[in-house]
Amino acid sequence: MKIGNKRISQFKLEEKLEAGIVLLGSEVKAARLGHADITGSYVKIIGNEAYLVGAKIFPYKFSRIEGYDEKRTRKLLLHKKELLVLKSRLDQGNFTLVPTALYLKNGNFKLEIALGKGTKEHERRKNAKQKVLNRVAQRELKNGE
Repeated sequence: MKIGNKRISQFKLEEKLEAGIVLLGSEVKAARLGHADITGSYVKIIGNEAYLVGAKIFPYKFSRIEGYDEKRTRKLLLHKKELLVLKSRLDQGNFTLVPTALYLKNGNFKLEIALGKGTKEHERRKNAKQKVLNRVAQRELKNGE
């Protein structure tokens, strides 16, 4: 099971990393059922720690939901060297840390994050047009044979 980010087409992704994520027990159960959404979320580095901001994990229906915040900030688990590299890359240029996928690996939830550089609107239109042209060409090749 993999929960992806629908918004990643707005970025040109450069480096990808895998990070652990600190979740509550009811959040783990909800995420296993696919009740998570990382669309519109981002990763913020504060001090020597990384946090996932803006991701929604909807409440598990059999848990107590008093005081539960589905958009709470969640801590990410990264090695110190990885954090230093990410921090230096963020300071260098116009990069953003974008979560690309949330998935289960060996019983633990992992978050795939990538260094992304924002693309302009005209670049997105050009890429979309190129995808359509490639799809049409593939279809013609397939039907022609």
